[in-house]
Amino acid sequence: MDSHKPQALLPALAGAAALFAGTPALADSELPLDPKLSVILDGVYYDDSVDGGGDAMLGETAGIFAAHGHDHDHDHDHGGHQHGLEQGFNLRHTEVVLSGGIDALFDARLNVAISDEGDVELEEAFVASTGLPAGLRIKAGKFYSGIGYNNDKHPHDWDFVDQNLAYRTLLGDHGLSDTGLQLTWLPAWDHYTLFGIEAFQGDNNERLGTEAEHGDELPARDKAPRLWTAFAKWSPDLGHDHALQLGASAAFFRSHQELHHHGEPGEHGVDGDARLYGIDAVYKYDSGQGYGKGDWRVSGEYLWVEKDLEVAHHASNPDVIGEARDFTEDGLYVQATYGIAPRWELGLRYDAVGFTNEKRGPRPAVNADYDESERWTAAATWHLSETSRIRAQVAQVSGAFDDHREDYTQFYLQYQMSLGAHGAHSF
Repeated sequence: MDSHKPQALLPALAGAAALFAGTPALADSELPLDPKLSVILDGVYYDDSVDGGGDAMLGETAGIFAAHGHDHDHDHDHGGHQHGLEQGFNLRHTEVVLSGGIDALFDARLNVAISDEGDVELEEAFVASTGLPAGLRIKAGKFYSGIGYNNDKHPHDWDFVDQNLAYRTLLGDHGLSDTGLQLTWLPAWDHYTLFGIEAFQGDNNERLGTEAEHGDELPARDKAPRLWTAFAKWSPDLGHDHALQLGASAAFFRSHQELHHHGEPGEHGVDGDARLYGIDAVYKYDSGQGYGKGDWRVSGEYLWVEKDLEVAHHASNPDVIGEARDFTEDGLYVQATYGIAPRWELGLRYDAVGFTNEKRGPRPAVNADYDESERWTAAATWHLSETSRIRAQVAQVSGAFDDHREDYTQFYLQYQMSLGAHGAHSF
């Protein structure tokens, strides 16, 4: 959890800093160990108008980073997040969370995802400082990056059943997550302002900074850290009923490598650098009515990714080794939710990728412009309590797949239940 919150937070988020707020130093005394343990269950019934294959197809849209996929096992759960719901009943990853204070100086969090087949994936395992001066805070371990607005949110904190297309295509279902170090600074200014920088190993992300163990096929990667990020968040004081947060992010990937099986004839690998830029905004309104009635949440992000790569391996045409391969793609989402009644919420989302969707090289034969994919989604959520919800969702997809477009409808019915104590969510 993030200890830095805007000054104008909603009353419901007032306790959010409790998890990592820190504890005053105690002289010659021990702190009691009081960890919070929770288990989050997430089940989804899924169907669509293309015989149940529509959710998996979203990961194969004709974008640069999807159609020209990496040599990864896409049936594997990266961080516990599945790549495509099957038609019918799905038990998505079960999340086990342990968090709390270690001593007067550090808090910790462990987040483990268990698939329906019993496979265990480590999502987060980190320690975070609680008592540094001047608004400084250090986090170390494996964790979700602080870039953007939606990146560090777990599925049980999403407003919709699934991840937005911009993240899913450009960052992967689980967003940007890796092992490294984060330093944030919350200056004592009149308005909430947060600055952060991160250094990551750079080999644990699905779309960018990907792990590439291909033996002699690709050159040795640069020494770690290979991934650096920077972000800033700002929130004016709008009073107790309104909250606004604006953010900007950037990420720089050294020694990015991919092994492709699509596009050019024959298996080929590329090596080089990649950059990500993003802006985000979120507005929240607290109506003051009970159980969320009349409350608004509106958020959106825009992401732009550039890759400057060279062909480092080609199985069928070694003459092209050393040629440039430059990739550019963008994506966005805008979503809103409104409390129509106590514990009842309606949501609407528009997400798209590929407004800019290009591959460029020195020869006309390898240059390509790909089409965009977009989707409209509507959801109705019944919050039975603070720890359980049921959600129905319908989406209309217009996707670009290789050399054709396809329009289809998706239907989801989801339950999420949380057992045990769970720390407050970030803003």
